[in-house]
Amino acid sequence: MTLKEVKVGKTVKVLKLHGEGAIKRRIMDMGITKNTTVFVRKVAPLGDPIEVTVRNYELSLRKADAEMIEVEEV
Repeated sequence: MTLKEVKVGKTVKVLKLHGEGAIKRRIMDMGITKNTTVFVRKVAPLGDPIEVTVRNYELSLRKADAEMIEVEEV
């Protein structure tokens, strides 16, 4: 399952980051790394962006970026 598919109010754990080079590096720089827990707070009306809580701060991700993050439910 990817982060894009997670419903609002669910907490998930990051399993793997897909993507190449700069995109993967940017996601990691935002604090989303393997074994990190992510809480999905809100999804915009049209589905883009997705607001999540990672490492005690709020972060907005595009659907394209969320699709590269493989997760499992906690």
